[in-house]
Amino acid sequence: MTFLLVIHMLLALGIVGLVLLQRSEGGALGIGGSGGGGMGGLMGGREAANLLTRATAVFAALFFTTSIVLSILSGGTGGSRSILDDRPQPVSVDPAATTPADGAVSEDGSEDIPAAGVPLDE
Repeated sequence: MTFLLVIHMLLALGIVGLVLLQRSEGGALGIGGSGGGGMGGLMGGREAANLLTRATAVFAALFFTTSIVLSILSGGTGGSRSILDDRPQPVSVDPAATTPADGAVSEDGSEDIPAAGVPLDE
């Protein structure tokens, strides 16, 4: 799987390089710019553009293939996983076992006495 991942990354970098080499409307880094092309007379501008277009298509097809294979290989381990499944469960507190803070209940239990710093409702 690591080998396939390395191939996948190389294909991604290759696609970026091929796209940057192609001539665009704005000129950019294209080899088919003004005049004789960038291949030094080996190919004309049209042949170089055709070769780059075909190479980009081949790299893209291989990239999609490796993407699908990697997703199948990584997804075959079982059910769905989420980071929310790994979170700690909340601790349930028994209300009868807790004690009120700062005398929140009167001694006879008939009325609430506010905790320190809580304003009285009048």
